[in-house]
Amino acid sequence: MNQNFCIIIPSRIGSTRLQNKPLIDLHGQSLIQRVFNNASLISSKTYVATDSKLIKDNLKNITENVIMTSEDHISGTDRICEAATKLNIEDDTLILNLQGDEPFIPKDLLLKVIDDFYTSSCDVITVSNKLTSDNDLSNPNCVLVEVDDDSFATKFSRVETLNNPKRHVGIYGYSFKTLKALVNLEPTKNELTYKLEQLRFIENGFSIYVSNYNEEIPGGIDTPDDVKNANIYLSK
Repeated sequence: MNQNFCIIIPSRIGSTRLQNKPLIDLHGQSLIQRVFNNASLISSKTYVATDSKLIKDNLKNITENVIMTSEDHISGTDRICEAATKLNIEDDTLILNLQGDEPFIPKDLLLKVIDDFYTSSCDVITVSNKLTSDNDLSNPNCVLVEVDDDSFATKFSRVETLNNPKRHVGIYGYSFKTLKALVNLEPTKNELTYKLEQLRFIENGFSIYVSNYNEEIPGGIDTPDDVKNANIYLSK
């Protein structure tokens, strides 16, 4: 496995769906603590990029790898770019953008993403997973992705009907050089309308390879029901 990578987790306190979402207790640990601890099993070069002193304080007993960033970023990608700049990351380093509300990403999935990035000719890499129920097709919290025969993304949507859709998982990878190019682009109308930052990439001609993972991935945390289900999962 190529070792030239790091993991940066964007985490902001101002979630509109769950108040103080990163600090929600999941069976004795906060959400952001679980995301960080899970990612750090892959690499010691794992960092949290945040605009919140509350989040930094919540992590202080388990890590010093917290990068304070601006409150003005409209996306996690922009926040990660600021953090990477402060960390003096080299241009050819692979940056894994791991969402701060995905506490159960399997280790073998992250390793697969790293390998797929270095063996695929792509600008950006992300992940898909099988749909868990018919409800996923109508759930606006479930982002769907459509891919071509070579596993490159053609569409992302929360509500639009796609051909053979799969569930999009909130992981991205790109070199720091590519990341800087992405954040220098103006947000597109669709990105702002649907709150899907990957639309900025695809609508500006950047290729997105979709690494499919067939095993189960416990869901991320978006709603009170997700919190309840996560605690049930952890209790088992």
